[in-house]
Amino acid sequence: MRKRRFKAYRVPAYIHDALQTLKPPEDLTVSQWSERFRVLDERSTNMPGRWRNSVTPYLVGIMDEFNRWETEEIIFAKPTQVGGTEIILNALGYIVDQDPAPTMVVYPTDTLAESTSDNRIQPTIEASPELRRRWLKKASTKTELQFDSMYIALAGSNSPSGLASKPIRYLFLDEVDKYPAASKKEADPISLARERTKTFVSNRKIYMCSTPTLRSGHIWKAKEAADVEKHYFVPCPHCGKYIELKFAQIKWPEKDTGMTDADRAEFATYVCQECGGVITDRHKPAMLRNGQWRNVRENTRFSRTVAFWINTLYSPFTRFSEIAKEFLKDKDDPDALHNFVNSWLGEPWEDTKLTTSADLVRDRQTETEMFDLPPWTKMVTGGVDVQENCLYWTIRAWGDYLTSQNVAHGQALNLTEVQNIMNLEFKRPDGQPFLVDLTLIDSGDQTDEIYDFCAQNADWALPCKGSDTMLSHYRLSTVNKAGSKAYGMTLVLVDGGKYKDTIASRMRKPNGQGSWMVYKGVDLDYCEQVTAEQKVTERSSNGTERTRWVPKSSHAANHYLDCEVYCMAAADILGVRQLFLRQENQEASKPKPEPQTNGPEAGWISQNESWI
Repeated sequence: MRKRRFKAYRVPAYIHDALQTLKPPEDLTVSQWSERFRVLDERSTNMPGRWRNSVTPYLVGIMDEFNRWETEEIIFAKPTQVGGTEIILNALGYIVDQDPAPTMVVYPTDTLAESTSDNRIQPTIEASPELRRRWLKKASTKTELQFDSMYIALAGSNSPSGLASKPIRYLFLDEVDKYPAASKKEADPISLARERTKTFVSNRKIYMCSTPTLRSGHIWKAKEAADVEKHYFVPCPHCGKYIELKFAQIKWPEKDTGMTDADRAEFATYVCQECGGVITDRHKPAMLRNGQWRNVRENTRFSRTVAFWINTLYSPFTRFSEIAKEFLKDKDDPDALHNFVNSWLGEPWEDTKLTTSADLVRDRQTETEMFDLPPWTKMVTGGVDVQENCLYWTIRAWGDYLTSQNVAHGQALNLTEVQNIMNLEFKRPDGQPFLVDLTLIDSGDQTDEIYDFCAQNADWALPCKGSDTMLSHYRLSTVNKAGSKAYGMTLVLVDGGKYKDTIASRMRKPNGQGSWMVYKGVDLDYCEQVTAEQKVTERSSNGTERTRWVPKSSHAANHYLDCEVYCMAAADILGVRQLFLRQENQEASKPKPEPQTNGPEAGWISQNESWI
């Protein structure tokens, strides 16, 4: 049977173009598109040519998060020079070619936006045929790039007018910690830019990246608030276990070897925290290629905001010796160390002025058992921190010179339990009974219920609220809530920061007079909660500094610390700082024995006591 031959017809160019236009986009992820179509321009990199995911494998997971339909926001907290901006360029290319939609990129300033357009974005478009054929170059400006079915607007965070009006589906926020703060006339730039995405609330994507500055900065706050936080784990070449690269594991020769710091740094290696195996720079490429992003924190199963974090140890362009050298050079200069922490470790700078630890609390244990009073007790106070589902409480004994010891602590399910606990009788070793003299109860939450409870138990309870604007440690105010049973009752305003200073300093004193102590066998949860905060110095955007107590980690429980603050404030109200004077006054007020008047024979007898 003869085969039929089909005559080949040449398809006219206009039909070919029409078919190409109607052709659906390929099912590619951002990372796949980048490796196939992204071309690196020689003007902006020392590795020109095709983009290769194998060079920076950790960027793949972040890029592909754009293709996860549930994810609305992507946060990338990072050190410098690890590819945060490259993610933006790759994602822009993917959007233009695969999923056109109105897009905006916000930079710290207008000048930087124009410079990035000239030196990074436009060269990227010109280098890729897939992007170049869609670009309407003549219709574009530096800050608004026009394409056949979309546009990319570039704006500076210092220009509020550029962040208003047009609807945006894809929003990119670069180096957000360098954005200015909100003014009296305008909201902060991030909020203004977010407003543009309201129209696309069901399918918008917001990407935010930055090197951290302070814990209160935009990127770190966004990372802490994310539904999911991911860190990059890599396999150890020796034991095969997946580890997170941490600066503390970089080791170099000790100082007493006679080498300079620069020479010592040259011998730096990474020591696996699991097996102790020595990892060198030659192991890093294979480790990175086989790495994977893993959840280190997850607040909900339905994650809309995903945060990623790495440090410079993951950079394929930075050797362990360079990191060690930079640290040894900067460690004695606070400003230089600040830059190292931000730009190399990818962490917020905290100038820690005062810190405590759970081990320090354990060192403050005495031989007195729980619910027993120390022999020097002269006063007993309580503190209650109110939470939505329970109440935390502590009871502390006080003696002369602010000597104190935790007598008991715990959780109560309701105020009735608190009432029963605070009305217990405690005894000193000599049998002297004591009741709780005064308890302060946090009224910031469930205010009406706390006010009513304190009014009913006014002989031992007072409501309190935190306040950090006072010159003194505490101030007595009045409940002025109309209709409340506690109307006219004393309300104690407490400066928690000042009391935390006192607690931390007293905690450092050895057990004895003036020390802040705990009972024998104190539990670990209490020890961790009373040391869950540290005092740090923070710099604002205008250069001013202030110190304050902040949690050591996100979501750290500090309820017992608040209880101890209230205990100390209650003791202050009762005059604990003058307890030693009361003893002196009592001694002074005792009647002195009258001198005995003896006859003349008394002297003779005393001189001849052995006469009998």
